[in-house]
Amino acid sequence: MKAYLAGPDVFRPDALEWAAQARALCRRHGVEALVPLDGEALTAEGIYFQNVAMIRAADGVLANLDAFRGAEPDSGTSFEVGFALALGKPVVGYVSTAGTTPERVARWQGGELEEADGKLIDRDGLIVEDFGLPLNLMLAVPARIVVGGLEEALVALLSGRAG
Repeated sequence: MKAYLAGPDVFRPDALEWAAQARALCRRHGVEALVPLDGEALTAEGIYFQNVAMIRAADGVLANLDAFRGAEPDSGTSFEVGFALALGKPVVGYVSTAGTTPERVARWQGGELEEADGKLIDRDGLIVEDFGLPLNLMLAVPARIVVGGLEEALVALLSGRAG
């Protein structure tokens, strides 16, 4: 089995070490990790096509959906999840802490959400969806979301509990 590892981990200062550890973890479970850092492309267009090709070659996607540069997951990772789902591939996303979307937004903005007309409102005056899901419904409904890290997501993918 091949699994594409989606997420903002490629931006970590220790990205190469992270990738080596992720590959080793996947190997222990009998899975070949396809990591965005594996390619040789250097241009935006090249990286896009390289990553899309890896998703096409994968049997499933494991996606780090922790907040990145805000309250929401990385936009590139969200695209990769949607692309994999459109191809009919199983996707397991992982978040490091449990909680609902409103809880995540409140934590990110450093305070409680306001309420107006029975709806939760963030600091910018925008409605925060509250379906009791850990992420936006467009990620949390079609993908299986687990609390933990890459290993928990890997176990869920291998056990067939992917979305």
